[in-house]
Amino acid sequence: MDFDLTEEQKMLQAMLHDFAEKEIAPVADRIDRTEEFPADEIRKIADLGLFGLTVPQKYGGSGRGLVDLCIAVEELARASAAIDNYLRISLSLAIVPVMEYGTEAQKKKYLPPHAGGEKLACYALTEAGAGSDPADMEATATRRKGGYVINGNKLFTSIGDKAEIVVVFATTDKSLRHRGITAFVMDKDTPGLSVGKHEDKMGMHGLSSTELIFQDCFVPEENRLGEEGQGLRIALDALDVSRVTIGAEATGISRAAYEAALSYAKERQQFGQPIANFQAIQWMLSDMATQIDAARLLTLRAAYLHDQGRPFIKEAAMAKVFASEVSNFVTDKALQIHGGYGYTRDYPVERYFRDAKITEIYEGTSEIMRMTIARSIIREG
Repeated sequence: MDFDLTEEQKMLQAMLHDFAEKEIAPVADRIDRTEEFPADEIRKIADLGLFGLTVPQKYGGSGRGLVDLCIAVEELARASAAIDNYLRISLSLAIVPVMEYGTEAQKKKYLPPHAGGEKLACYALTEAGAGSDPADMEATATRRKGGYVINGNKLFTSIGDKAEIVVVFATTDKSLRHRGITAFVMDKDTPGLSVGKHEDKMGMHGLSSTELIFQDCFVPEENRLGEEGQGLRIALDALDVSRVTIGAEATGISRAAYEAALSYAKERQQFGQPIANFQAIQWMLSDMATQIDAARLLTLRAAYLHDQGRPFIKEAAMAKVFASEVSNFVTDKALQIHGGYGYTRDYPVERYFRDAKITEIYEGTSEIMRMTIARSIIREG
């Protein structure tokens, strides 16, 4: 087995590490405090071509794999998970249905502006009564001459207020439950589509999460992704990819917290010596370092399987549930090592602690991930 990255991947990693240190980390605290849209940083990320990293070259992208995207996500998330998510969500979740199920016309229309960073994309699936079970969604897509009329509200839509490309899921036949869900791709300025409530979140400040309201919103038939009733499959395929990148994001947050804790433990003096000399601190740091390595390896394995065209759903779920729980463990221990200072906003570990929690929840909770893993191992066994 080869655990080494390719030379090209190592160059990408080194370049993004340097970029994140110089361009993202210095503004991360300000973005967290003000919750402002990091427009300058998003433009700099776009200028590196990252919004086209996995987009095929014929549509203006680099045509690279999920491993490469995970490398990028980890490095950016280490500096700011909120800023990283503008790339991660738009590229690994929202635009995936267009890349995998779009017609040639849809790809030509939506992929080049996304690859150039000109237009972000959002993914509108969740509703007030339809979270882990999309079959309960209330949003409807009613057949009309030449297309569909969509009505309904979507919640927790990350970058819903900033994205100009919207991938939305609605039911064309509620009696069929999950078999009645259909996917659509549309422009943000479509009449009848508006932005509603902005969520006030515990963490990921600077990353907007909004309600999207669809009121008699007409979508031409050529904007449908796939066939009627294929929407849940399309939604889940995108989620499988994005869950791998959440593993990378959680690993990046973990790295930031671990590095901060290690540095602090070497500097902080108590009882006449650095607290890094005490076994209790050493054991915490050892566990943190070990679990971060394991999280990264699980994530890269899932990404590698995807890039090889091999089954990866179970491995994606394993990477997400493990890396996200590691992130919560590591950020908790990092805060503990900082003691009272860790509970203040003078040190970044409290931000890491707040940002880490959502990785156990969005795009499939840890409980849903365990159900996915269990189904796979029982079927395989």
